[in-house]
Amino acid sequence: MKSVNTFGDALLRNFLGNSPYWYKTAIIGFLVFNPLILISFGPVITGWLLIFEFIFTLAMALKCYPLQPGGLLAIEAVIIGLTHPEQIYQEVAANLPVILLLMFMVAGIYFMKGMLLFVFTKLLLNVRDKIKISLLFSFMGAFLSAFLDALTVTAVLISACVGFYAVYHKVASGTPMDEGHDHSNDDHVAQERREELEQFRAFLRSLLMHGAVGTALGGVCTLVGEPQNLLIGEKMGWHFAEFFLNVAPVSMPVLVMGLLTVVVVEKKSLFGYGALIPDTVFNILRDFDRQQDAKRTARERLALYVQFAAALFLIIALALHLAEVGLIGLTIIILVTSLNGVVEEHQIGKAFEEAMPFTALLVVFFTIVSVIHDQHLFKPIIEGVLAMDQSRQAAMFFIANGLLSAISDNVFVATVYINEVAAAFDAGTISRQHFDTLAIAINTGTNLPSVATPNGQAAFLFLLTSAVAPLVRLSYMRMVIMALPYTLVLSLVGLGATVLML
Repeated sequence: MKSVNTFGDALLRNFLGNSPYWYKTAIIGFLVFNPLILISFGPVITGWLLIFEFIFTLAMALKCYPLQPGGLLAIEAVIIGLTHPEQIYQEVAANLPVILLLMFMVAGIYFMKGMLLFVFTKLLLNVRDKIKISLLFSFMGAFLSAFLDALTVTAVLISACVGFYAVYHKVASGTPMDEGHDHSNDDHVAQERREELEQFRAFLRSLLMHGAVGTALGGVCTLVGEPQNLLIGEKMGWHFAEFFLNVAPVSMPVLVMGLLTVVVVEKKSLFGYGALIPDTVFNILRDFDRQQDAKRTARERLALYVQFAAALFLIIALALHLAEVGLIGLTIIILVTSLNGVVEEHQIGKAFEEAMPFTALLVVFFTIVSVIHDQHLFKPIIEGVLAMDQSRQAAMFFIANGLLSAISDNVFVATVYINEVAAAFDAGTISRQHFDTLAIAINTGTNLPSVATPNGQAAFLFLLTSAVAPLVRLSYMRMVIMALPYTLVLSLVGLGATVLML
């Protein structure tokens, strides 16, 4: 590595950390040229340029988490007058329920990971048929994401698969169970087990992808399934049951066809699916799970019961809208930690590690949205779409949201479009019934086609950057290829249902 000899070298090395040099140069270029563009071409052109620059930071999330580069662009937007702190505060205040959701619901589900891990482990070890286990992983991912948080459900899938992989890898390497082992290193894997290991990797890859897509199938259905759902629900005044019923004409056909896609790709071994778990591997995992069950103490069993009870309460509280979603999440935190003895500050703090970076990024989203509002950037586009025949508008919103969500972030895209459509409704341009239709199109458009790439779905990006991805050889392009059949089915069925059912 080149030594750092000057202050300038140190500054460039520190700026955005380990991001590639070309990426750092691009961000610096954006920051330098934006004020010049503002002076030369005015705020509207500069505002649009800022949007594309921000989408670039979202699309390059694997190079650098978007909070820092996107945040620098947002700060510059305030400094050069594209928006104002008061307007940003109004955006944040208007979306407080979404922030509470991310802060408390995600953290609340963290304390239920033991129960979720128990469920997925038992599913894997009690269902031998590959199509059935794939369907169960996808359905459970959908069901849990409809009530919980897609990132947490994905985190549980990752934890389960890393655990399974580590147990088998240790045996395949000839390491005793009571000794430490580096399961990322294949050097000590016995030669006769290497083919078996590759098959096991393919098996785990397929389950992870089925489960991750399942989080999208369920996430589109309910108010808490994805962060943008709550944002849309707040604008529409929909509670949990209302949201589900309004979106169901699109979400239910998509769910059915998504599950049928699981069957087809597994049965025909398409797009990297179809690998079976080797019998030797299954026997090793089953024996290990039995040993773990035998060692489980009364306190550990009680903790699982408490988590199951908390999950039941969560479903009832959401369905009956007993309180704002974030407050229900805080209730879960208090109940589960109190009853399971998690009372130290550092133990509780871990639960917030997953949610807080994205919560901060969401506030940056709202800053860019504030620029859009202050400069009226989307007004001509929205007016153009609303000038079309009403029968075509929902489809256009679905397609536009889908394409943008696949390359950037579906929360940002949904935030922009629902705010613009809400403004049109407030101005009396569209009726309440048509407002409902367009809101459904925006919700489904941002949730379904976004499975095309890891950039569009936070759960996919989380999976790709997790510890399990290199273990099972899940690269960016492999994920795109494995998501392709789902992308086609979910997008086409979603678009068809939007046109025919709304």
